[in-house]
Amino acid sequence: MDMPKKITVQTAARLMGKSTLFVREGMRRGVLPIGEAFQLPGSTKWTFYISPPLLAKYIGVDLEVVLDAAS
Repeated sequence: MDMPKKITVQTAARLMGKSTLFVREGMRRGVLPIGEAFQLPGSTKWTFYISPPLLAKYIGVDLEVVLDAAS
């Protein structure tokens, strides 16, 4: 099985039934254990890595559900 290149904040939010703001803030604060949030050096911008297996475990679904949503 090939993993998708990335899970977007929008996809994660949709799967969780939450807003994109919820996902971004939760990841920035380190309280949403689905990946990593990084602030770019010298910038106010953030970038997010969402792990498909961590997201699937957090929301209690099979990994296939997350991978299908990312397609």
